[in-house]
Amino acid sequence: MTTTEPRTSRIARNISTYPDPEGAPPVGLLPRNPGMPLDLSWVRDTRVNRSAVERRAATISTRRSIKAAWQAGWLLRAITLMDLTTLQGDDTVGRVRRLCAKARRPVRGDLLDALGVADMPIKVAAVCVYHVFVKTAVEALEGSGIPVAAVSTGFPAGLSPMKTKLAEIEASVADGAEEIDIVITRSHVLTGNWQALYDEIRAYREACGNAHLKTILGTGELATLRDVARASRVAMMAGADFIKTSTGKESVNAILPVGLVMARAIRDYRERTGFYVGFKPAGGIRKAKESLDWLAMMKDELGDRWLRPDLFRFGASSMLGDIERQLEHYVTGHYSAAHRHPLA
Repeated sequence: MTTTEPRTSRIARNISTYPDPEGAPPVGLLPRNPGMPLDLSWVRDTRVNRSAVERRAATISTRRSIKAAWQAGWLLRAITLMDLTTLQGDDTVGRVRRLCAKARRPVRGDLLDALGVADMPIKVAAVCVYHVFVKTAVEALEGSGIPVAAVSTGFPAGLSPMKTKLAEIEASVADGAEEIDIVITRSHVLTGNWQALYDEIRAYREACGNAHLKTILGTGELATLRDVARASRVAMMAGADFIKTSTGKESVNAILPVGLVMARAIRDYRERTGFYVGFKPAGGIRKAKESLDWLAMMKDELGDRWLRPDLFRFGASSMLGDIERQLEHYVTGHYSAAHRHPLA
């Protein structure tokens, strides 16, 4: 006689850690990418078939259909991969503290009870703020295990003097930031000055010390997908722990064709060096369904090991409210008003 697996078991199974793929370092034992000498021949030989990439990206949301309990589980997993972020000109200490409270408890308790996962550690991967709020966030998150990430190097344009940018990184690390999201000088990519880009990112990596370096390429301001692939390779050769699509301030931010190019650059780098580099799409991801598309893309292109917070992040705070609405719909059969799921 066959039995049907309870829906709560299916939900929990999609949140819990996947088995480690054979030969892949488990969470907590992943060595940092040390980088490598700049190989200009590898950069110049980079090729991207744009039409093929766009065709593949267009199939991601149509090839997989994730429904019911499986969808609820994947949406909860997406929350655990999220960098909850506030990067507005009107940010205040109070807003940052409220954001940190949301980071600790991103989903209402009654929904977690109804889903059967109230005993699971559902929290976001990190909280990302401007440097001036790093200390506030560190204090608000004390004891939670949630790291603070700071945007640095003249975010979002990245055009401050180099001395100022390095000092900003060092100040954020001194205040307790465990992750630094830097922005590159896009003109280095647009003019093909790969040595300057490599030297810049390498200097940022050294200034970070033990803090992990997430390198924002600003892909919406790069000329071609080929330049996106080249910049990705240079950033990894310079020692980036993550490569990230956007600041969220460009006219075009995280889109799946760019994500495919960057994911494949990560795969090429691992095959060449043996080191694992993370990926963070950021900006423009607002709907719960979009998170499923990105997770499916990562699973297909890089495998289950990239479905954990040490190798994949969402820079998509506004998406959290929609995920909560979808979870409430799964539990009750009704969509709730947005004000029932405040972000901060």
